[in-house]
Amino acid sequence: MVLHAQREPLRLEEVPAPEPGPGQVLLRVHACGVCRTDLHIVDGDLTKPKLPLIPGHQIVGTVEGLGEGAERFAMGDRVGVPWLGWTDGECRYCRTDRENLCVNARFTGYDIDGGYAEAAVADERYCLPIPEGYPDLQAAPLLCAGLIGYRALRLCGEHAERIGFYGFGASAHINCQVASHQGREVYALTRPGDEAGQRFALEVGATWAGDTEGGSEVSEPGSDGPPEPLHAAIIFAPVGDLVPNALRAVEPGGSVVSAGIHMTDIPSFPYEILWGERIVRSVANLTRRDGEEFMRIAPEVPVRTRITEYPLERANEALDAIRSGTLEGAAVLTLE
Repeated sequence: MVLHAQREPLRLEEVPAPEPGPGQVLLRVHACGVCRTDLHIVDGDLTKPKLPLIPGHQIVGTVEGLGEGAERFAMGDRVGVPWLGWTDGECRYCRTDRENLCVNARFTGYDIDGGYAEAAVADERYCLPIPEGYPDLQAAPLLCAGLIGYRALRLCGEHAERIGFYGFGASAHINCQVASHQGREVYALTRPGDEAGQRFALEVGATWAGDTEGGSEVSEPGSDGPPEPLHAAIIFAPVGDLVPNALRAVEPGGSVVSAGIHMTDIPSFPYEILWGERIVRSVANLTRRDGEEFMRIAPEVPVRTRITEYPLERANEALDAIRSGTLEGAAVLTLE
């Protein structure tokens, strides 16, 4: 599926088969998760993708070819390809273990053709072994929804026992399971009226579920927001208005972490709700360490992803489901 111009639908096309370059692997794609970041690229919120572009950065496939010098994986190995696709290894950020901020980084499905295709190539250094026991479709959402949410969860701090999840989609439903496994309480806040989303949150381990305007139709009808002060909050929805909302719910010393790559403008808010050493911060991309840690933790939980499957040619429908907010869990494209 090819994007020729932003704000236009993807097109199903025959394109030349990719060839692995030095240090790259050629993958036969089995499944590719559909991420909100893909939607931001298609809709023009992220403004500088290479065009034409094959999107997709939650790729699960098997190694079918090795470029010169590639030796990390063997033919037939099953691997995953995440958003971070290449770094220079030389800039200040790379030299201080912050490769997620590399000034010359290239990203899968943005600067590099991704996994909305039958085959893809990837730098072997940035591929992740898929844990045994995860079918392809279950594994795909772990590669971004899981990884980015996990990084956001870590940035909440180890002492955050009560965490608000603002928005409850692919990333939230995976990391709700991780947080519960860690002994934390998750307070899920959905868009008003989304009772199905609130019930879904409770099914995957949330302690409480309500909406972002202070009501709860599921856990405690008529309550005014989370019933306890939060130690931290993660904003998964790309809605800047939620930042002051979350700050008001977080106790002094707590963090509000924005897990998205794009967000609408944050409105002005009184200093009073920031005071008390509260922190507002973002998550940018991921590191290979994040990926290795999360892929080790996911089977221990064990994380179970809830997916809606779409054949490759229906990728636009999957994006529409994310755009409309009607998707429960994660969307995954299948190529077999």
